[in-house]
Amino acid sequence: MKFNKAMMIAMLCAVTTGAVYAKLPAPQLTDEQKAKAGEAKARAADAAKKDGELLTKSQDRTADRYIKAQKAKGVTVKPTQIAVAAAPAPAVAAPAKK
Repeated sequence: MKFNKAMMIAMLCAVTTGAVYAKLPAPQLTDEQKAKAGEAKARAADAAKKDGELLTKSQDRTADRYIKAQKAKGVTVKPTQIAVAAAPAPAVAAPAKK
């Protein structure tokens, strides 16, 4: 009797797992909702750009302060330029040798 009950519980769990992991279709957006989403995306991009500019200014001030402090100690610091890539180039796989 206990074995049958355990098997029934296991089968119930197996059956419901499929229902739990089922993918629901994406909701259909109206034109008004699409416009609002586009505006929100533009605002988020603008905010990210402003945050990036503020971070850059802060880093420049910190670097200048460090260089001045080191210069006061008599140590010469040569800052290096860091190249910022917009997007990494996709890796190209080399052809296999036969």
